[in-house]
Amino acid sequence: MNRLKTIFLVLPILVLGCGGPGFFPPRSDYYYLNPNKDLSAIGRVALVELANDSAFPQISADVTEALFQALQKKQVFGLTLVRQHDPAFRSLQLDANTEYTFEQLSVIRKTLKCDAVLIGTVTGFKPYPHMSIGLRLKLIDLADGQILWALEQIWDTTDKTTEERIKSYYSRHNFMGSTTLREKLVTISSLRFVKFVGYETAETLQPKT
Repeated sequence: MNRLKTIFLVLPILVLGCGGPGFFPPRSDYYYLNPNKDLSAIGRVALVELANDSAFPQISADVTEALFQALQKKQVFGLTLVRQHDPAFRSLQLDANTEYTFEQLSVIRKTLKCDAVLIGTVTGFKPYPHMSIGLRLKLIDLADGQILWALEQIWDTTDKTTEERIKSYYSRHNFMGSTTLREKLVTISSLRFVKFVGYETAETLQPKT
């Protein structure tokens, strides 16, 4: 269970290593994918509305919704959305920084009727003109408490690499309208930017082939 507590401390080491099995190109710089687990074999995942460390109360709900939609499109596993006002959430008091016992994992599994739980925090948000979002997420296997996947990342629209990924995002999806206008809308509209972030996050969750 110590792995639950220390996973984010070792993420930079894991990503900066030689890129062993289970790792993907560093489009997202800080994420971990358990090489010994098959995500497509999980069954059902409960996505719990993210905690919010930013000064913008609505952003956690917006990011959670965008992530939910992006994960549904990936169709890696079944997905249930658990909002913070849900009685199940209140009874469990889920916290991304908590180290759960096997008994607690069993209670979460039975209460939410899922095989894994995705929890995390919006670590920061800044609106236009210097829009950025920070996320810290982890997917926990409720059968044994292992981390299936974890991510800690900041998306900053003033960063050149992020700007290039936004261009690639629109190019791949062939959205309607002027390319320049579409890209600018992402950097101005928080909802559009959040959808881009949700898409990139979901893309790091890949089942074994």
